[in-house]
Amino acid sequence: MSEPLAERMRPRTLDDYYGQEQLVGPNGVVRKMIEQHRVSSFILWGPPGVGKTTLAQIVATTLKVPFFTLSAVTSGVKDVRDVIERARQSHFFNSTSSPILFIDEIHRFSKSQQDSLLGAVEHGIVTLIGATTENPSFEVIRPLLSRCQVYTLKSLDKEALEQILHHAIEKDAVLSSKHIELKETGAMMRYSGGDARKLLNILELVTESTEDDPIVVTDKKVEELLQQNPLAYDKKGEMHYDIISAFIKSIRGSDPDAALYWMARMIEGGEDPQFIARRLVISAAEDIGLANPNALLLANAAFDAVMKIGWPEGRIPLAEATVYLATSPKSNSAYKGIGEALEEVRKSGNEPVPLHLRNAPTQLMEQLGYHDGYKYPHDYSGNFTVQQYLPDALTGKRFWHAQHSQAEEKLYQRMLNCWGDRYKE
Repeated sequence: MSEPLAERMRPRTLDDYYGQEQLVGPNGVVRKMIEQHRVSSFILWGPPGVGKTTLAQIVATTLKVPFFTLSAVTSGVKDVRDVIERARQSHFFNSTSSPILFIDEIHRFSKSQQDSLLGAVEHGIVTLIGATTENPSFEVIRPLLSRCQVYTLKSLDKEALEQILHHAIEKDAVLSSKHIELKETGAMMRYSGGDARKLLNILELVTESTEDDPIVVTDKKVEELLQQNPLAYDKKGEMHYDIISAFIKSIRGSDPDAALYWMARMIEGGEDPQFIARRLVISAAEDIGLANPNALLLANAAFDAVMKIGWPEGRIPLAEATVYLATSPKSNSAYKGIGEALEEVRKSGNEPVPLHLRNAPTQLMEQLGYHDGYKYPHDYSGNFTVQQYLPDALTGKRFWHAQHSQAEEKLYQRMLNCWGDRYKE
């Protein structure tokens, strides 16, 4: 039985790899690592079908190092240790570069499984390449994440997908023997959703379903063959990202009906309830913020409720939180404030803490002047007195800028009363 087209057309070199220019283009970080034969551990984060597994295989093939794979779905801690030992032995016989350990769906690894990788990664026994469709900062333990770079892969755009189609028609041994005319590709693009594997599966289905010569590919023919709604929810595909985006944007735009609709689409599509709950918590902090601090409390309560009562009843607190967030006044001042503060820190570096704000846990430090000049706010009227809290070089700098919702206006007026001109917009 012949291999599927998607497998036959899997790129073997970077020259046959389409898309992800930010990683494999002329100045791409992965291309440079390969060219310099200095590949460090990294995690590839992106939707299915965009080349995560393929890129890992290309790295190993190009460097000519042993390539070990583990699936987070079927592998346990013992499997991890066995592979690491095999990698250690292979490294002994080939000391130029570390073997590559590729872990698909690394976000499904438990904490103990991830812990078992730390020593091998840290000591260079293996170069770890992980692949995940979920945000690594949520799913990968911090010690392992700190030892890896995270590279984001994007859904393939129309240009890349069309290049893949033409490459398959011209180079595949089976398809190149047929006369294929791509008259229309719109339906193929919609159904594939930026997923190269799906695209090639559709092309293979169309070409195998007819004896026509030439085979003329049209939108109508594709839609008739697939016999499904092109807007069908795909939990593991690009539609997953589109629908959660629509959900969050509907909340941000204060449309509770649309937010409920998109949540229903996720529920019917089998989405993980914790994923929905987590996004509600993020939205409460990012989009509602100080305009209604209770939103974050309710979103957290909904998350806890889902964990306690399970599914399908968990849909009710999620719906309650969704409506509450969508109908709440909005402010992203805290979100923007921390962004500006981080930008300042990256720009100005480690400015010294003013002496009067430093910790003075010993008598000697007290004698050296730590705390000298510090004014204890509770000793003053209104529990406030003006003094410097920022580093000397940043005195008077503003990061938080109030947005004029009713609740936040009160906070702004208090700051204006306390700090005067510093808070005049």
